[in-house]
Amino acid sequence: MNAVTLAWTLLRGGGRKGMLGSVLTLAAVGVTTTLLMFAVAGNFAFADRAERTAWRTPVPAGQVETARQLSVLDMVDGRPMTVVYLTATGSGAPPVPPGMDGFPAPGELWASPELAALLERLPADQLADRFDAPVTGELGDAALVHGNELVAVVGVASDSPVLSARPLDGETVVGISEFGTDAASETYRLYQSFMAVATVLMVVPLLVFGGAAARLTVARRDQRLASLRLVGATPGQVVRVTVAEAILTALVGAVAGAILYTAVMPLLARIPIDGGPWFVADLWPPLWATGAVIVAVPLLVGLSAVVGLRRVVISPLGVARRQTPPGIRAARLLVLVAFVGAFLFMSSRFLGMGALGSLLMLVLLAGVFGAINLVGPWVVSLLGRVTALAARRPAPLLAGRRLVDDPRSAWRTVAGIALTGFVAGFTVLLSPQLTGYAEDRTLLTVSVPTTQVEAVTASVATVLPDGAKVTGTNEVEGVSLVDVETPVDSAAIDRFRTEVAQIAPGSPTMGTDDWVRFDDQLFTDVKTGVLVVLCVSILIAMVSAAVSGASSVLDRRQVYGLLHLSGTPMKVLNSARRMETLLPLAVMGGGSLACGMLMAMPFSSGGEIAGNLALLFTVVGFGVVGVVGASAVSRPLLASVMRNTPPRPD
Repeated sequence: MNAVTLAWTLLRGGGRKGMLGSVLTLAAVGVTTTLLMFAVAGNFAFADRAERTAWRTPVPAGQVETARQLSVLDMVDGRPMTVVYLTATGSGAPPVPPGMDGFPAPGELWASPELAALLERLPADQLADRFDAPVTGELGDAALVHGNELVAVVGVASDSPVLSARPLDGETVVGISEFGTDAASETYRLYQSFMAVATVLMVVPLLVFGGAAARLTVARRDQRLASLRLVGATPGQVVRVTVAEAILTALVGAVAGAILYTAVMPLLARIPIDGGPWFVADLWPPLWATGAVIVAVPLLVGLSAVVGLRRVVISPLGVARRQTPPGIRAARLLVLVAFVGAFLFMSSRFLGMGALGSLLMLVLLAGVFGAINLVGPWVVSLLGRVTALAARRPAPLLAGRRLVDDPRSAWRTVAGIALTGFVAGFTVLLSPQLTGYAEDRTLLTVSVPTTQVEAVTASVATVLPDGAKVTGTNEVEGVSLVDVETPVDSAAIDRFRTEVAQIAPGSPTMGTDDWVRFDDQLFTDVKTGVLVVLCVSILIAMVSAAVSGASSVLDRRQVYGLLHLSGTPMKVLNSARRMETLLPLAVMGGGSLACGMLMAMPFSSGGEIAGNLALLFTVVGFGVVGVVGASAVSRPLLASVMRNTPPRPD
């Protein structure tokens, strides 16, 4: 009988409790795969968005230019609007912009769906008159970051005054032969860096949880495999059977997780970043990445199962007799101290090292995660000894003895929330505060040819509200920067922008509040990312607690049954199980939280610390309640185990 056939036989012949254990493993692997695909897909999604912004950044033609391009940033209705002006040079066939059927002719206006709707909704003097052209066509998704984006492509003549404009964002007309493909905006390069950090914060706990899935119902499997060793099975045969059983179960769970991710993609696409939701297609990773996840998770589970077999292979008799395994060495703590010290030492040097610094930061961050997971069982074991020595009632004594006897199992129950505490402490201090906008007055700046300054000044008096005035004019190389102070009136300011666009095409008006909005959009996105990472971490913690709690009952069902037969009340057993969760949760959760805050200190954005701490305590409190509630889900299973335990002759 080969290993796969024997593993399948053992899975089918494990009885109802054995099948329940396999279902728990399958569920854990499924959740791990779903969330892992989300973390991986986020990187590809931001890369896709970055690629779709690249065409707006002109790349100078190498030899022969076939078109000229000017991309400017404008504002309307308090929202940013990208306007791309294009003209063919007649030197050859011009390139076709993404999302369009052909190169725009002079007088043509292509608008994104959201901009087209806004053109119909707003009065012409607030928006449409800036283009002085009807909408010719609608831009496709290939030209847009998201469906809510405001983008316009305008075809102009080669002698149009817009081609000599000097917008405030510093862009100038560039001769091109193709649209940029490697010139992603600085903003999206920053988003991609943030996503890389978020990936580490999500993936490492997921890998820990996925590895722990292989050790669910570990006692039941160890007993069974130890029996095989005692009847003559070789260590190699035991390893092969274990790997086959773990991978069979995990593969089914991984496929189920991928299917679940497909089902929830439309919901995940609603998470707003950069002012709008995602295209659903952005959140589906390439087939090779999807396949890699589906293959990697079962391999991780199989490897973790093999690592846990050392006791069975070396001492099957000890497993069969339920001997307490050797204690965990305190040297694990040195690993954590080393990684934290290295991270803090390098914290002031990461930015100056470029890409290498970013990579090193991610590696050290992942190392701290791994070290916390390594130290956790040792802390749990130490906590169990202290609890057992100080116990004066049955429940603390039982809890302490169980923590000492199997610290790894107890750690698996609370590992999720402990790692969540680290994520919460690290990310919340990085979450910046919004700047806020002017309440009554704002300062507008216009860049126009010096010959048009009088016309702009006249518009200030006729278009803007009473009290608006020109506060300064600065001439630079034939272009004047005109500063205008005005009461805040969104409609009037949009009319003024339109008036200036007609006086000096390609010269948008920007206000101090507009620049604040750009910063606040980034800050809002960082906060959204922090909340997403924390929600994923809490979900991992809750599922881990629920699955590990149920698995623990199955592993100890004989012990619980004997305690019940000897007269131990259900209340005492539940109290002991609750303490097994809460004691490590308080110590390791608090320690991980403090560790995360310590490591985030060098990068803290400052701002309103009270608001950050309020968010921190809210998230941690919700996580603790969720984990305790998830652990309580296994109480009916414990009652069932105790009811169905028959008396033993001994």
